[in-house]
Formats: sequence, structure tokens, C-alpha cells
Amino acid sequence: MRRLPKSLALSAFVSTLLALGLLGLLGVLLAGCGDGDGSGPSVEQDTTSPAPATTTTAPPTEAPTEAPTPTQAATPMAAEENGAEPEPVEQTPVVTPTVPPPTSTPMPTVAALPPVPTPAASTVRELLALGRPLVIGHAGGDRSWPHSTMYAFSQAAYAGVDVLEMDLQMTADRVLVVHHDDTVDRTTNATGRVRDMTYEELQALDNAYWWSEEWPSHDLAPDAYSYRGIRTGDVAPPEGYGPDDFRVETFRAVALAFPEHVLDVEIKTPAGDDGEDDIDFILEMAAVLAAEIEELGRTDSVVVVSFRDEALVGFRELAPEVVTSPGQDSLPAWAFASVPLHPNDLILQVPPTFSGLDVLTPDLLGKAADEGLAVWVWPNEDWQEDPDYYAELIDLPVDGVIAGRPAEAVERFRADGDIP
Repeated sequence: MRRLPKSLALSAFVSTLLALGLLGLLGVLLAGCGDGDGSGPSVEQDTTSPAPATTTTAPPTEAPTEAPTPTQAATPMAAEENGAEPEPVEQTPVVTPTVPPPTSTPMPTVAALPPVPTPAASTVRELLALGRPLVIGHAGGDRSWPHSTMYAFSQAAYAGVDVLEMDLQMTADRVLVVHHDDTVDRTTNATGRVRDMTYEELQALDNAYWWSEEWPSHDLAPDAYSYRGIRTGDVAPPEGYGPDDFRVETFRAVALAFPEHVLDVEIKTPAGDDGEDDIDFILEMAAVLAAEIEELGRTDSVVVVSFRDEALVGFRELAPEVVTSPGQDSLPAWAFASVPLHPNDLILQVPPTFSGLDVLTPDLLGKAADEGLAVWVWPNEDWQEDPDYYAELIDLPVDGVIAGRPAEAVERFRADGDIP
């Protein structure tokens, strides 16, 4: 389950919240992810995007400047309190593995994957103008495939999602990587904080080590972890993919691999040595992200969110054209005290419930509709990750579902006639 960080000190609207008896909801209405600019109907595009290719080299020591090419024609490599994500599980420390260097013996090649279907809209504003429910793949679809791997993002894209959602952390050598937790404990075969590891050290890990049909359980029989060992070369990958598709990936690589998909990006809030959110480090992450989005030409196709409003303030100063979602202070202030949102906040990203209270009330949904704001919902209980529940959310109505089972969401919405 996505971690809700400690609330910031509140000012003018605290008394209003107390009077309404709604202070318990403070900090729950969180922005999730989204993208850039442009208005009007979606433009006509080609129906497919070429699938990138991957290489068989060991992880580089610096962040790549080009889209990686698959180990064995990897996914569109050849081409993240979100969802219901439980707290990290303690485990016995494991020695961090390393990926062996390339040898003179060539790796066997696998037939390249087919092109990824081009989504109906490739900018945020085109997306919002579609006028139909949107399917957003949470961490690529963490209930169906290994969390935040290139394999998961690829599978979601092939399933026909509109948006790819992801969480960002930053390494010791200041590389933005797609990873939810502060530590690598919950998903990989090692332990430790992301911020203490280099890019090369992090990418050597098996990011599918703990994934199973009962994710994120660490208590199952070894054979339940069906993708374990692919990263390290001990198990054969699915056809068309390679070991690199199961590592911790960089934001840049994912953005380059899926140039036509809108990306919903959350700036995570890693803690410092004192256990509190490290604001300076978070602001540095925001600055690095703003620079990468600009360099990649993705200002109109990325939505940025964070629990911490400070991160969003700093980000907007550096990337004024990028669409954002409000943080944990500004959203409840808007909802309960009518404090205006920032003009860039076009999408509200919220859970269905919090502490037993319904967040998706008629008042909130009506207020959002009146102000032209989209509402994207991230399930925060296991039982909510179900196509029947996804359909119930659309009937409320909400504008998008950040689904842990995105392929099932697409299938259900198509069967119901909600999407083409």
C-alpha cells in the first residue's frame, strides 16, 4: 500500500477542517500521476509504434542517454499507498548480486516483439479530451506482472492502456529510477536504501525476485515466484524479452521506450537518516526530473504528482508547462475550504476510501466536474483490484482508474462499451 507521509503543518484551513470533522482526511487526497499540455480533440496517429531493441551488455555505470536495446530483444525496451501496496516486509539481508560482464560468446537472439499499439492520445490534454474512461497501468500493472519492470510496462502497453503510471526514486549518483519504496527490500534479492546505491549497483538486482500471484507476499514456496532468476540469467525469460526487462529501470529508459504514451509520474518522498522526509533530497529529485522531461521533449505528455507540496512547488518553477496533480495539503484545502488549486493541477488522483471514510463523495466528484478537473482513482485495498470494482468506479463516474490489473480493466471496459 502506498505510504502516506506525515502531514505538513496546516495553516488557514485547519479550523475549517476541524469544524467539518474532516481533518482525518487531510493528506489522503493525493495526486497520482499525469502529463502535459494541449487542448482539443485527439489527433489522428499511426496505429502502432515501433518496438525498441535491447543489448546484452552489463549495466552501464552512467545513466543512458538513449533508449536501451533489449538483451534478447527485450520488451518495448525492445520497444508506482498507490494501488494496494502493503508496507515493506523485513527480510534477511542478502548479498547484492552482480551481473557478469559480457563475454566473447554471443548471446542467442530471440525474435523481436511486435510494435506496441499507439494509444488514442499522446499528450495529456488530448487524453483528457477523449471524453471516455481511461485505463492507467499502476507500476505497469503490479498485480499482473512484476512491479515497475520494463516487462510490466510493455505488457500493459500491449494490453491497450492509455497511461503508464510510475514512481520515482533517485540513486546515490543522482539517476532517477522507477521504483516505489525507499528500499529495495520488497521487490529484489537484496536490501538497502535506493538513495545509498549507485545506478550500476541497483540495476544488477533482480527486480522480479518477490513477485507472485499473491504479491507482495514473501512467505510462499520458491516456485511461486515465477519470474525469479530471469534477471540473473538462471531462468529463461518469456519469448521476446531478456534479463534487462526484469531490472530496476531508469525513468529515461521508460520514457524513451514508450514515446507515444502519457506517463503519470510520482516524485516519491524518501526519508533521511532521521526517518523524516528529506525535503532537500526531494527537491533535488524534482529538479532532475524537470530537466529530464525537458530534454526528452515530454513536457506535454507527462503528469507529475507528489505527496509533498514542496516537491510540486519546486517542480513547477522549473517546468511550468507540465500538468500536475495537487499534493496532500493543497487537495484537501481545495476540497474542504475552496482554496484554489494551482492552474497546472488538472487531474485529481485519490483513493476510493481512507480510514473507513468514503473519499469519492458526490460533493467531491461534483465539485471536480464543475471546475473541469479529471478524477483518477488508485485502489488502496486488495479487494478493489478487480474488474468489477473498476467498472463500479467508472459508473460513479470517475475519469480514470489506476489499475493493478490493467489488461483486465481494458477487457472489462471494452465489454461494457465504455472504451473502443
